[in-house]
Amino acid sequence: MDQQHGTWRGTVRAWLARIDLGSGRLAAFHLQHPDRVRRVVFVCLGNICRSAYAQRVADRLGMDAVSIGLSTTTGASCPESALRAAQRGGEDLSAHRATDIRDFDIQPGDLLVTMEVRHAQALQQRLIARHDIQIALLGLWCDPPMPHLHDPYTLSDAYFDRCFARLRQAVHGLHRTLERNAT
Repeated sequence: MDQQHGTWRGTVRAWLARIDLGSGRLAAFHLQHPDRVRRVVFVCLGNICRSAYAQRVADRLGMDAVSIGLSTTTGASCPESALRAAQRGGEDLSAHRATDIRDFDIQPGDLLVTMEVRHAQALQQRLIARHDIQIALLGLWCDPPMPHLHDPYTLSDAYFDRCFARLRQAVHGLHRTLERNAT
């Protein structure tokens, strides 16, 4: 459990998200129009671990990408555990600084990619009037799909490594999807 989903709460959320995926309840969070994506915005809660790492992987792939947090302090740096895990995964997060959604300008053509169903739902409620953006779950590009990518913050190095490996796989999958549909 520790290495797979981080905590018992992560395990429960992962299974519930898989049930929702299998039942079709997450259809709204599949990428509908890849040809309309101008920029990828990775979203998690604190923008100091998951979304920061996903952005760094996307940057290396040449994607137009940024990252934000739903509840963070703009300017916060990554914790040491995330810096070490990123380094083990071949990335450097030392220059990353968090950006809170309240300090971020969402633009037409943005694809907001979340790590958790509840984050996607929060964005959907907040941005309900926006028809010029899309919201998707990053874990849907994992093999097998993982609609819930539990937060590694304060968890073991083993889970950090597993989480970051899943993020790498998903970002690469998203990149391939966008490349195939580039106009």
